[in-house]
Amino acid sequence: MFKKTAIAATLIASTLGAGSVFAAGEATSTINISASIPTKQFHAQPRDPNFGIAETMNYNTITGNLSTLRTVYDVKNTDGHIAAYIEGGAASLSNGSTAIALTTTFNGVTLTGAPQQVVDDASSTPGTQADLVIVPAKPADTQNGLFTTSMVVVFDSVPRVPPTL
Repeated sequence: MFKKTAIAATLIASTLGAGSVFAAGEATSTINISASIPTKQFHAQPRDPNFGIAETMNYNTITGNLSTLRTVYDVKNTDGHIAAYIEGGAASLSNGSTAIALTTTFNGVTLTGAPQQVVDDASSTPGTQADLVIVPAKPADTQNGLFTTSMVVVFDSVPRVPPTL
């Protein structure tokens, strides 16, 4: 019985020892994958798939202005026009105690908290491109620190209204 226990202990020790050697040279890599495929009938998405992940408005120390953000969206609605709005109303950058207003336009239309047409039926049916532009107000000389925001632009597929007889 002692001999069997000694052999088993030796096997366990050598197995654990070998496992530790392998673990020291082990490396892992987590890969998260996603794919977003829009419908053929309606979509509104930035051409740059990384837009909105971590945007920066750079401060120009000479002019005192923040840089503008601009990106191109691909939009399509085969069943009518496209409306858009900013969820929660107008957006602004904030440092917790003061704010810098942001003016957001899509296809030349200034977005607010209310849905409004940004792409007409004739343009949206075959699909088109439109610019989203976010322009910050000039910060006051007393405004400093880290300013951030998180804004949501909502695009609605608005069906065309059939003519009445």
